[in-house]
Amino acid sequence: MKQSVTGYISLGGVVKPHGIRGEFCIKSYADSPSIFGDAPALYLQEDKKSPKPITVTSWREHKGLILLTVKGVTDRDQAELLRGRSVLVREEDLPELEEGEHYFYQMIGCRVVLADDTEVGVLKGFYETGEQDIWVIENAAKTEILLPAVPEFVVDIDLDNEIIVIEPPEGLLDLYLNPEPPKKKKAKRRTSKKKPRRNKGGEPKTE
Repeated sequence: MKQSVTGYISLGGVVKPHGIRGEFCIKSYADSPSIFGDAPALYLQEDKKSPKPITVTSWREHKGLILLTVKGVTDRDQAELLRGRSVLVREEDLPELEEGEHYFYQMIGCRVVLADDTEVGVLKGFYETGEQDIWVIENAAKTEILLPAVPEFVVDIDLDNEIIVIEPPEGLLDLYLNPEPPKKKKAKRRTSKKKPRRNKGGEPKTE
């Protein structure tokens, strides 16, 4: 999930209407889709306007998306007007986490270091893939380093001190920090394309 307006967390974004009865599709950022039904209240935000509360009447999963029906949106035209809006939840309404679990928005801005305290960079964001999230770490030179966010590469997360310790796979940092220079193209050997000149007598003349 992503930090949005102060006090709110973004659960996803409205992608498009679904069907003709006001249902619409959401691209979810949430680890568990059940939050769309369990949260005491959800909110819709258009651009940077103030979030407005919505009353969820039903939700379901469909082809990797969340389908939501809310009070007051009863046809496709009304659902179309919601396209591009963010779906938010109040931070205080997020479910309690088990010990050792963290919400991603809490980790944004944390220093990322190796086990020997070598500085890697700062956690800036993430990409969602089908199997796992990819963390985006930015170093002092503004170079982006992409790290698969799996337990074997993430050693420790200390939110109190805002430090994340990682153990990236061998060669991953070099891939971003010391890329191989592009290979020089071999110069092509030039051959003369001059045609033999003819002398006044009409015989070929070589120089």
